Amino acid sequence: MKRFARATLAAMLPLALAACMTVGPDHKVPDDAAVKSSAANGPFAHGDSDAVSIADVPNDWWRLYDDPHIDDLVQQALVANTDLRVAAANLKRSIAVYHEVEAENLPEAKFRASAERGQIAGEPLLHEEKIPAMNFGDIGFQVSYLIDFWGKLKRADEAALAAAQASHAALDQARVGVVAETVRAYVQGCTATHELHVAQHQLDLQERGAQLAQKLVDAGRGQPTDVLRAQAQADTLRAVLPKYRAEQEGAAYRLAVMLGKPPMALDVKSVSCEHVPALKQPLPVGDGTALLKRRPDVRQAERELASATAKIGVATADLFPQIRIGASAGFTGILDHLGQAPTAHWGWGPALSWTIPTSGTRARIHNTEFGAEGALAHFDGVVLKALRETQTALSAYTHELERNQSLRAARDKADEAARQNRLLWQAGRSPYLQSLDADRTLANTDAALAASDAQVAMDQVNLFLALGGGWQNAPAIASHPVGKEAGAKAGNQPEAH
Repeated sequence: MKRFARATLAAMLPLALAACMTVGPDHKVPDDAAVKSSAANGPFAHGDSDAVSIADVPNDWWRLYDDPHIDDLVQQALVANTDLRVAAANLKRSIAVYHEVEAENLPEAKFRASAERGQIAGEPLLHEEKIPAMNFGDIGFQVSYLIDFWGKLKRADEAALAAAQASHAALDQARVGVVAETVRAYVQGCTATHELHVAQHQLDLQERGAQLAQKLVDAGRGQPTDVLRAQAQADTLRAVLPKYRAEQEGAAYRLAVMLGKPPMALDVKSVSCEHVPALKQPLPVGDGTALLKRRPDVRQAERELASATAKIGVATADLFPQIRIGASAGFTGILDHLGQAPTAHWGWGPALSWTIPTSGTRARIHNTEFGAEGALAHFDGVVLKALRETQTALSAYTHELERNQSLRAARDKADEAARQNRLLWQAGRSPYLQSLDADRTLANTDAALAASDAQVAMDQVNLFLALGGGWQNAPAIASHPVGKEAGAKAGNQPEAH
């Protein structure tokens, strides 16, 4: 009989293993997803502008400015920024969760040992007399393995790995933002310095004009009202200076925080560059296909969809029984006899447990299905947002460049007109009011051009941010050795489309 049972079990076990299946849907991005549409993968509008090119966006895009100071600031931020530290901690936590889930695939071992003094009832043993108190002991070892008959463990692994990959993409997305915000803070400081210099230059010219007007009045060749007009114009220009100084200080504060330092750790000199950083070549933008493969937030949303899809299989497996195969051995009996043959016991074989499904089980399955449906909608939304951000930034950049060219031409003409009117007034051939109006026009065009230069610089950074580069060659984060191993797995991510 024993031989028959063993033979039957040995024959059934391979059949059970062969019959294993994986319930729940396999992850696949639907054909009608936004990421697969032809419009999403085509060229950008305004991509034929002379200011941009269809070349691939370089990984270290900030080096296109050819400014070693910018490169140094970015490297510091990628190492010390607090947002990156948070994202890195989240990644390591998700990797730890993945290893926790992965460990469910291993055999489960238990060891037990206990000792107690007690008394057992005599009547169940057909003893009418009272059995004396005795010392009892129990020691044993048990090992069991859950056969993944329905693929629950496999789906759980898929969900946890996809979640870790999503956290990895979130870290990359944080790097994109840190790089862009670091460059933006530095550029804002440079543009504020440039606008401050322009305003100060115009103020100096206006003050010299006011002094000349006063000399003419003192000589009896001018009108007191001319002096008042010149002084009023000088006061107007002087009132602009505190605004630019505040922008300089604010840029220094933001840059310090991006570098993981207190706001007062950097002074205004750290962002007081004399010239606004400018590209020496057309800005590379690529196309929609390259954008969607490069943007980490798109990759993150796709991995979140994969995780949500795998969770459907985890919930569906609860509809079916669990099968474990295991063995146990030990000694149980009177403590003094423990270890002797009469106290020994052992056993091995399969065990089946089944929690009969209720409406709650079905509800959990529907819950995961709706979660996957929402993850797909979120994925589509992230794709559309990426395209919208890039197209909007590209449109703003190209149109601002056109505006900048017109303002530069207007500034050159206003400068020449102011120079000629100044000479005519000094020669007594035109009234001072005419020269003052020309100077005021020049001041306005100079300020407008400086503001446009600042906007062009900001639009460049905004476009680079939308293009999603800057994370590929980031410094490695410090992590636990286990985190490094799973991090490598998390980096092996399938294409989103």
